[in-house]
Amino acid sequence: MQTLLDELAQRSAQTQLGGGQKKIDDQHKKGKLTARERIDYLTDDDKPFVEIGLFTGEGMYAEHGGCPAGGVVVGIGYVSGRQCVIVANDATVKAGAWFPITAKKNLRAQEIAMENQLPIIYLVDSAGVYLPLQDEVFADKEHFGRTFRNNAHLSAMGVLQVAAVMGSCVAGGAYLPIMSDEALIVEGTGSIFLAGPYLVKASIGEEVDAETLGGAVTHTDISGVIDNRYPDDKSCLDAIKRILDKTGHRPTAGFDRAEPALPAKNPADIYQILPADRVKPYDMQEIVDRLVDNSAFDAYKPGYGQSLICGYARIDGWAVGIVANQRKVVKAKGKTGQPTEMQMGGVIYGDAADKAARFIMNCNQKQIPLVFIQDVSGFMVGSRAEQGGIIKDGAKMVSAMANSVVPKFTVVIGNSYGAGNYAMCGKAYDPRLMLAWPTAQMAVMSGASAAKTLLQIQVAAQKAKGQPLTPEEEQAQLDKITDQYNAQLSPYYAAARLWVDAVIDPLDTRKILSEGISAANHAPITKRFSVGVIQT
Repeated sequence: MQTLLDELAQRSAQTQLGGGQKKIDDQHKKGKLTARERIDYLTDDDKPFVEIGLFTGEGMYAEHGGCPAGGVVVGIGYVSGRQCVIVANDATVKAGAWFPITAKKNLRAQEIAMENQLPIIYLVDSAGVYLPLQDEVFADKEHFGRTFRNNAHLSAMGVLQVAAVMGSCVAGGAYLPIMSDEALIVEGTGSIFLAGPYLVKASIGEEVDAETLGGAVTHTDISGVIDNRYPDDKSCLDAIKRILDKTGHRPTAGFDRAEPALPAKNPADIYQILPADRVKPYDMQEIVDRLVDNSAFDAYKPGYGQSLICGYARIDGWAVGIVANQRKVVKAKGKTGQPTEMQMGGVIYGDAADKAARFIMNCNQKQIPLVFIQDVSGFMVGSRAEQGGIIKDGAKMVSAMANSVVPKFTVVIGNSYGAGNYAMCGKAYDPRLMLAWPTAQMAVMSGASAAKTLLQIQVAAQKAKGQPLTPEEEQAQLDKITDQYNAQLSPYYAAARLWVDAVIDPLDTRKILSEGISAANHAPITKRFSVGVIQT
């Protein structure tokens, strides 16, 4: 675990440099703060900042020089005591240009603001779409243009949007600040126009400099496009603080919060409880006890469906319902009350799925947020499970979870395989935050299972051609397939593609979940809970 945590720290520090120290120095020479410096100055010192998508784009676009953090810094923080979503283009990365993954990350930021009805602040400093990849970022539904659709929807929802033009803001990107409720600009460095001087010259033959075309004076005093201009980054950020300071308060969802308390059991024990060998069993209850206040947990049907742990607790004072995969071997009981079946850890059995579905419904009835803790290999397979109706029970759980109207949060601490990922509120099921520990792995199935399955297909194909593989060739193919598949199991592979919002130290789990629930509490539940037709 310590090796994994050291790797997390090293990767984090490297990514936070963005385009590198030279690019950072260039920003300072222009009199500009970097994206991270802007956020640090803007946000309240005594409140946490939860970064979203730090590892976005990692290992991608190597042929284009890479795109650290997707070229944009996103997070949930506090400005003048108000919880907000903050989006800051990183001009040290390709001048803040939008890669395909940049668009995905910006849309994720807006999604968080929409779901939680949080004010969203845009610190704009971007050269626009990265032209060599324009076909992957411009025209589709979830591409660049969706950002401005979301601007319109956020405004119509009454969710405050504040934009500060602190550098370049060109082409279609110019609509983002102007579709926001408040638009500010920094003199000398901020500029906004639909077409820059070169394109204007090429299009209509007019020669004009950037400041005259779209500088601060032009757009505050002449066009009226921008509301106010400020002499430097800090004075502009101070103005944003004043805007948030005077913004009115709205109704909350009313999620219950008591006085926060630390776990009675030492959270640092998690490092020893979670085995390095992910095949080995362990008691998930011991993990849960180190995440919840006072290590107090009210179990729901503890003797039934034991391959899933369900129950009520508090995390940093917030009431939550927890659904977690039990990783130790348990004994299921038959009608006589005697053990009839040994159930493997990390596998969801029919009785557990049945229990979880009812528990999820209860949490919706009582307006209690749900926390899913994943270390799941999938649902039980085989004739006994099929005859027992495992598909029916699994569908019941998925239906209850998918239709939940209370906010859901997911933490992947180990395996996240196959339909188990889905039933335990994977990314496709709209968790408000999806977090991963450095020990997480996410895929259709484990590396060993997938590699053996793929190898069998290759062996059969070669045999059909009359070219059977030797044992040595089979082993070489198995090693190659395993290496390729294992690379895709990494939590950083998932984080690069925003399948998870963050890879975190286990000891940060309580803080981040608390901030997530606090954000969710800004959005009252207006939708009625209904599970639709359920197989019984």
